[in-house]
Amino acid sequence: MLVPGRHKNISAVQQGDNTQMVKTALSLIIVVAILVAFGLVMLYSASSGRSGVKFFSNQLIWVSIGTAGAISCFVIGYRRMAELSLIWMGLSFVALVICLFFPEINGAKRWIQLGGFSIQPSEFAKIAASLFVAKYCSDHPWTFSKLKTQNGLLKMGLILAPVVGAVIAGKDFGTAILIFTTAFAAMLAAGLYLRYLVIPVALGGMLATYIYFFDVERLSRATSFLHPERVTKTDGYQLWNSLIALGSGNWCGIGFMESRMKARYLPEAHTDFIIAIIGEELGFIALLTIIVLYTLFCRNSAKIALNSTSRLGTLLGFALCCGVTLQAVINLMVISGSAPTKGMPAPFISYGGSNMISCLIAVGLLISIASEAYDAEADRRIRESISNALFFFRRRKNSGKA
Repeated sequence: MLVPGRHKNISAVQQGDNTQMVKTALSLIIVVAILVAFGLVMLYSASSGRSGVKFFSNQLIWVSIGTAGAISCFVIGYRRMAELSLIWMGLSFVALVICLFFPEINGAKRWIQLGGFSIQPSEFAKIAASLFVAKYCSDHPWTFSKLKTQNGLLKMGLILAPVVGAVIAGKDFGTAILIFTTAFAAMLAAGLYLRYLVIPVALGGMLATYIYFFDVERLSRATSFLHPERVTKTDGYQLWNSLIALGSGNWCGIGFMESRMKARYLPEAHTDFIIAIIGEELGFIALLTIIVLYTLFCRNSAKIALNSTSRLGTLLGFALCCGVTLQAVINLMVISGSAPTKGMPAPFISYGGSNMISCLIAVGLLISIASEAYDAEADRRIRESISNALFFFRRRKNSGKA
């Protein structure tokens, strides 16, 4: 835990090994590039039979926009982005409210329709919340010893609450939980007092009690993953077909482009359940490779966070690392029947513009954190070189006079 007042950024960079952070950043970029490229290939396989190259072409556009966004965040710098976090939170809230005036899609109001494209503001709210929490905790390191003071925990919660509430109003419960969990993880890393856990635990218990006794329909959907074979025609339809796809793949899969489940049996085959199609076509070895890549992403981003030269960089890097990694974990759990079925795309792989752009923006911010550490070390070495050179010339000059 990064307890306020005790946090020390003692990294390899500060110890003179300035190439370590560069290697970590490059490794992160390579991992993300592999995931994106692999995702594009599998998206073509999962969707070409029904839609030709439509989804593939759209995804290329989203990847290009996301890459531009990542580069922009890198150039602007994570510090400047964090300084504007209240503005990002405000814009996210307004966009989420606008979503409520658009027609429902799949029972939720998560999207703003713009011609043939749609934008999901909740994806960008995740980035805004990470920036805001990291900035607030960095500026007020003793926040967690207080609750109701001007810079206390309650004030931060009151700013987060409208955004999370707007996400819930749009019936995007998965993203709301992800935002809350990511923010909570960053607060915990900043030194959250464990006694404050009583509040979210109590609220969660009240919600679970209400659903158990008064919302039978939602309870049925939430627990259908435990026995999907009993509800294969209703709530367990997607999961049951996902399990069939995964089981059909065995170790090496049935072959690229040869999936049977993507035809008409598995809804959302190119979005939330694309990894099930990967398992069917390429087998368990491909799934294991994806898990390794996500693990490397988590390792590299966490390393960047821990080796940051600032408290803000550490907290923001940790929040971004948790956000993307937790999303990947939830997706893998859903498609394998280890968690309730919930719309949660696989980062860098699933079809979806908003998710792709937000994930790449997160990468841009992480690279910005890494570059600052390297630049700080490079700046120190340049200053030392200039100082040594001046000392050398002064000594020669004094020797000449003597």
